[in-house]
Amino acid sequence: MPVAVPASEEVRRAERAQAANGPRGRMVSVGLVMGGIICLQFGSSVAVLLFPRAGALGVVTLRLVVAALVLLVACRPKLRGYSRGDWATVLAYGVALAGMNSLFYQAIDRIPLGAAVTLEFLGPLILSIVTSRRALSLVWATLALGGVALLGRQGFDSLNLVGAGCALAAGGLWAAYILLAARAGQRFPAADGLALAMTVAAVLSLPLGIASAGTALLDPVTIGLGAAVAMMSSVAPYTLELLALRKLPASGFAVMMSLEPAAAATAGFLVLHQSLGWAEIAAIAMVVLASVGAVRSASSGH
Repeated sequence: MPVAVPASEEVRRAERAQAANGPRGRMVSVGLVMGGIICLQFGSSVAVLLFPRAGALGVVTLRLVVAALVLLVACRPKLRGYSRGDWATVLAYGVALAGMNSLFYQAIDRIPLGAAVTLEFLGPLILSIVTSRRALSLVWATLALGGVALLGRQGFDSLNLVGAGCALAAGGLWAAYILLAARAGQRFPAADGLALAMTVAAVLSLPLGIASAGTALLDPVTIGLGAAVAMMSSVAPYTLELLALRKLPASGFAVMMSLEPAAAATAGFLVLHQSLGWAEIAAIAMVVLASVGAVRSASSGH
């Protein structure tokens, strides 16, 4: 799994600006992240239902292509006036998006969803420790790790090694995505950076999706469901996260991502009828406490 790099100067500026935002700005940022998490996990549940129709790579391709088209039409990003460094950021951002989504879908095609999300979360968790400059963040990160491990314990028996490796690699790219999203948010106005990066991701995934799913990608029902997955799993969450990263420190954002396994368990229960036991409920409480504590400590400076 790639090693998380230190926070960029853009991220440091965002962290310094957070102190001046006040309680209202903090709550708005938290709400944006929460909305993105809910959309993403319910979209993932719908995506699982699409696997028999188009396969994992086919669903990823539909998701990224539709999301890119929607964002390009909505944002109409300018192509002039940017430096070589700006375009390098967009390219790296797009590669991270394509790789993260493709690897994660390959993982959940081989191992249980809870185990995949738990392993993937190790990337943001490491990032939260590396980028944080407060000892208390280690406490929240440890609590979050305990929660996601407890949540995924039912799925760790006889794990497929390829699936586990894909989940870990997706976690590394998830950490890179957090840093690159923050950098793109500082370099590009509104969601222009996201629209351009999503286009790069769609172009990269298109050959793999066509080779894997073939004519299944042209089925109207599959396209319709794929469009719904794209809106829930790409357009809405990535836009909300990009906006949140303008004000929320990268370290606090990364630990808030510990809510992903809890949201996945809830979505699985409501959409896929997967039951929740006391261990899963306790895990959800742990990760919620860790996320709230991380945001409060990061914003208050305690």
